[in-house]
Amino acid sequence: MSRDVRVINGLETMAVPGNGQAEVRPSYTKMVVGLVAQLKCFYTNACSMGNKQEELEAIVQQESYDVVAIMELWWDDLHDWSAALDVYKLFRRDRQRRRGGGVGGGALYVREGYECQELIEGNSRVECLWVRIRGRANKADIVMGVCYRPPNQNLEIDEIFYKQLGDISRSLALVLGGDFNLPDISWEHNTTEKEQFRSFLECVRDNFLTQLVREPTREGALLDLLLVNREGLAEDVTVGGCLGHRDHETIEFSILREARRGASRTATMDFWRADFGLFRNLLDRVPWAAVLKDKGAQEG
Repeated sequence: MSRDVRVINGLETMAVPGNGQAEVRPSYTKMVVGLVAQLKCFYTNACSMGNKQEELEAIVQQESYDVVAIMELWWDDLHDWSAALDVYKLFRRDRQRRRGGGVGGGALYVREGYECQELIEGNSRVECLWVRIRGRANKADIVMGVCYRPPNQNLEIDEIFYKQLGDISRSLALVLGGDFNLPDISWEHNTTEKEQFRSFLECVRDNFLTQLVREPTREGALLDLLLVNREGLAEDVTVGGCLGHRDHETIEFSILREARRGASRTATMDFWRADFGLFRNLLDRVPWAAVLKDKGAQEG
């Protein structure tokens, strides 16, 4: 039987295709000590950039951000200002016009000097932008994503987004920011009463994502999120301040990248190849009421 062999973080994993299982053996590398590189980042939902460009330019110049992510730009031909920022590469995703007006859209600015490229042309129904920032020297590549999820988005489009997110998160270090309009999720307990919101939480769990924003970002609700798929990938998350007089708070954070990797002799499972759908189906077949009947917490 053929085997797919990969080395991930110093561990050589051998996955048997198609059965959702993996066996793992350690792969040893030379131990080298290094520093941590940082990318200073800024995110906000602008609710139209029509009269905020000068303010944005002033903030970016003062703070010297490496990455700037903006959602809900509402760019159209009525505005005579330029979308570009000096010394930054611009990636943009314009929303197709919808009934009732508004053009929404998002942009990601990456400071010149970083080699980067857009990863997915994308489905026009999903307002997401994914940009791969290549590591300098021996530093790892990182994907920065920015997303806007309308409050009335249907499950079909949610599923397209989940597919994009899963494909990227399984292979690269990912930082994803955006306005997801999921106010009923308790991020402290990772729970929600709404069925559609539960699907989002399942996507977060299945892709081993962590949500880092803990403060409300709009009128007491936590709408703007920051998700990472690696522990310690982002830190110094700060919520506060608005672009213009809008009611969305800005988010500032740092992306960390280890400059060197060390040796590891710990064997671990390659969970990215696990079949979690099959796992859930198997658990659903267990008659838990009968199995746990008359058993206490310790026995269960």
